Amino acid sequence: MTEPLLAYVNDGFVPLEQATVHIEDRGFQFADGVYEVVACFNGTYLDLKPHLQRLQRSCAAIEIELPKPMAELEYLVQEAYVKNPFEDAMVYIQVTRGVAPRAHVVQQKLIPTLIITVRELPKPSEKKVQTGMKGITLSDIRWKHCEIKSIALLASVMGKQEAVRQEVDEAFWLDEQGHVLEGCATNIFAVIDEVLVTHPLDHQVLGGITRDMVIEAAKASDVPVEEREWRMDEEGLSECMMSSTTNAVMPVCVMDGQAIGGGKPGDICLKLRAYMLDQLQALRDA
Repeated sequence: MTEPLLAYVNDGFVPLEQATVHIEDRGFQFADGVYEVVACFNGTYLDLKPHLQRLQRSCAAIEIELPKPMAELEYLVQEAYVKNPFEDAMVYIQVTRGVAPRAHVVQQKLIPTLIITVRELPKPSEKKVQTGMKGITLSDIRWKHCEIKSIALLASVMGKQEAVRQEVDEAFWLDEQGHVLEGCATNIFAVIDEVLVTHPLDHQVLGGITRDMVIEAAKASDVPVEEREWRMDEEGLSECMMSSTTNAVMPVCVMDGQAIGGGKPGDICLKLRAYMLDQLQALRDA
């Protein structure tokens, strides 16, 4: 085809090369969105309604309001094909939570972003049909590389939303054995038998820069450190604390409704926090 491709963005069709979204769109910042891809053969869609129904279910699962009523959404998808008349087409529909200043949790109601694009439907060659496909097997790593500081933070967004629902400050992830891994946007430590304990760095835990500072502060303060798996129900656990760039290190005094160490900040956490704040003040003074 020779005509310029058109894309639908929010409230209208625009030339594809001019189609843009805001840099603080949560799809870009957090992968906070969902999508569908539908095949269209000479103007006839392959199961369009089931695709749109699944899009609606996906939106509901992460609490995004469907940006248009289903009938209007179906019309727009049909219109997108008409405006990009490939004989056989692949129509891509994406919905994100919308635009907001970057934060895991948004308090205000957002207008979801809706994007619809159309491309020619790719098809396997006859040669490939004759020879068949080739494949490999891999370990399932989907959402299992937390050590990479990826913008794909949908799981963290969902965890933060649950924390807000339960009126707490942070949600912390457990592995299948109940070991404490990290928070949605923090690392976590425990004091167990007077030893500062945190999960070792692996594919389940992001190596936080502030996490390293806490460990350095502990060593400088003669607090023993162990990087090992640990659980909230271990004997001798007297303190918990979390670390991040914005928090430095902060005591965690209640977990799952249960008080930790009497429900008050522990001495070791306060000691490490004071040490780190002194170091930060020295940086300011320099």
